Amino acid sequence: MIKFLDLQKINNQYSEKLIEAATEVINSGWYLLGKQVEKFEENLENFQKGGNAIAVANGLDALRLIFKAYIEMGIMNEGDEIIVPANTYIASILAITDNNLVPVLVEPDLETYNLDINLIEKNITSKTKAIMVVHLYGRVCWHEKFEYLAEKYNLKIIEDNAQAIGGSWNNIKTGNLGDAAGFSFYPGKNLGALGDSGAVTTKDIELEKIIRALANYGSAQKYVNQYQGLNSRMDEIQAAFLNVKLNFLNSETQQRRKIASFYLNNIKNDKITLPSETIEDEHVWHVFIIRTDDREKLQSYLIENEIQTLVHYPIPPHKQVCYPQMNALSLPVTEKIHREVLSLPISPVMTIEEVKKIVEVLNKY
Repeated sequence: MIKFLDLQKINNQYSEKLIEAATEVINSGWYLLGKQVEKFEENLENFQKGGNAIAVANGLDALRLIFKAYIEMGIMNEGDEIIVPANTYIASILAITDNNLVPVLVEPDLETYNLDINLIEKNITSKTKAIMVVHLYGRVCWHEKFEYLAEKYNLKIIEDNAQAIGGSWNNIKTGNLGDAAGFSFYPGKNLGALGDSGAVTTKDIELEKIIRALANYGSAQKYVNQYQGLNSRMDEIQAAFLNVKLNFLNSETQQRRKIASFYLNNIKNDKITLPSETIEDEHVWHVFIIRTDDREKLQSYLIENEIQTLVHYPIPPHKQVCYPQMNALSLPVTEKIHREVLSLPISPVMTIEEVKKIVEVLNKY
């Protein structure tokens, strides 16, 4: 069976270094808010080539904390609206609603699966305070028009960078394009911890200061709580693992790009819609998405041929049970995407034989 993502194989490449890192943390006797977290924040800032990094517990918290900090700063208030792509992962929406803000779902572009830039302005109202830009599937979502709209309507731009670390637009890294960004280091991400972890990046010093306090029970000084905060701190051991794996992220991204290029150049089947072409630096291929009219049939066919696939994502946010107030929305492009998408295996440890087999099987479908 060709696994969708062989995490064991990925991490086994670095097992000696990971064991050394874990041993160092165990022997240090310091397990939270220590040297490993400080080192990772510094390493992430260097990788990003700008901005300040705050290590937190997970990617959802990273986004939640950004909104919570803006509310504490008086820039946003409960009931304000946030524009967000309708086809994103549920975490993007949860971060908004958890802060009693209102998500305004905007359809994506069917070619890129990212937010349709031409639909944003007509969804802006007097209550709109931000645009959440999601770099979905690892493809950079950016345009000069974002900056124009932000200035025209006094909006913040928040990047959901959970899937696109290492991507760039005009030599600017994702996570440095907007006012603040949330990162996820869930194990399956391009830079994955061996557990949950996340980070926020921003160039806004005041925002950084408040987020750092909010993530630590609302406290910048022990036992002095300025805010009603969260407990959202990256563990030292996860920071140590990430410090190891960050060194290999660029080479792993290049391997993902090679596999994606092979798929794009060699999958030839009229029943399958491939991703649209993109500039190399603008896609890190967190997942490789194809579309087909009969997804279940294709997925079964691939399993019969010992190829594992996943669906990102089977149910769009506005059709989830947890959001009954959205269930009646009609978002045909989003619904088409969620009905048709299928994710092929793509990872830095795949062999060329595995990639060729996947192409061969798809071409015979």
